[in-house]
Amino acid sequence: MRHPLFVAAFMLACTCLTNAQTCAENAREVMPVLSDAARTEYTNKLAEAKAVFEAKPNEADSFIWLGRRTAYLGDYKAAIKIFTEGIGKFPSDARFYRHRGHRQITLRCFDDAITDLEKAAKLIKGKPDEIEPDGLPNAKNIPTSTLQSNIWYHLGLAYYVKADLKNALRAYQQAEKVSTNNDMRVATAYWHYMTLRRLGKHKEALRSLDRFAGGLDVIENDDYLKLIRLNRGEAKVEGLLASIQGDANTLGSASLGYGIGNYFLYNNDKEKAREVFQKIVDGNQWASFGYIAAEAELARMK
Repeated sequence: MRHPLFVAAFMLACTCLTNAQTCAENAREVMPVLSDAARTEYTNKLAEAKAVFEAKPNEADSFIWLGRRTAYLGDYKAAIKIFTEGIGKFPSDARFYRHRGHRQITLRCFDDAITDLEKAAKLIKGKPDEIEPDGLPNAKNIPTSTLQSNIWYHLGLAYYVKADLKNALRAYQQAEKVSTNNDMRVATAYWHYMTLRRLGKHKEALRSLDRFAGGLDVIENDDYLKLIRLNRGEAKVEGLLASIQGDANTLGSASLGYGIGNYFLYNNDKEKAREVFQKIVDGNQWASFGYIAAEAELARMK
């Protein structure tokens, strides 16, 4: 029999419903396309998270992992409710606003994501950073991000897709300060670069990539590194484009494709950019940041 607190956390938001929940409740929700193996793994991990929650219903980590595991299976609205319940119990824990903000972005509730992530940024001010454990470990099982870098990174994205570029720039500048390994540096630097380009700061944007000259080892953000090489003139767009032409259905192709589309925009080929963006949204990576950003570009182009 399920613990009553588990049911409450899983099904109910806090009694004071906010605009965040209003948007989330009305939002479109698209389930991820998962392999049988991935779905089995995620389902088993969710079952483990539920068991931990039932055993330790008053611990913040129990809420965090229950919400995260729920979201990995595509139940983003339920995840937001869990994080909201967690906020009610742990209002000073920035992690809840960070993770709820992430899933607000997934559901295209960008204003609510910004509210959550700005709140998270206030809560971490003056505090030491902490490694954020990966729910989906990379090949080396080495976490590549921190709580603070993720807060600023996601906040930058929420502003960026709304075309609020000045605030996106502020967020990415802060993210740069707390990006302490090559993977996070590469990812943050690329979105920072794109923001500068959109602001018309071409020379400053190019200078921001100077530190990536020469060899660089990354664990999981190789696509962003390829895009940095492209914009530094060290790679050809044709080669990168060929790598995604036949498949828009992987996370990498969405991220890489969005960067390629931007490259065409920067070089005054709007139709080619539109073609690439459309290819991404015709794929199945609905929850990926590359897909979300390409979707926003196409909406503006109309």
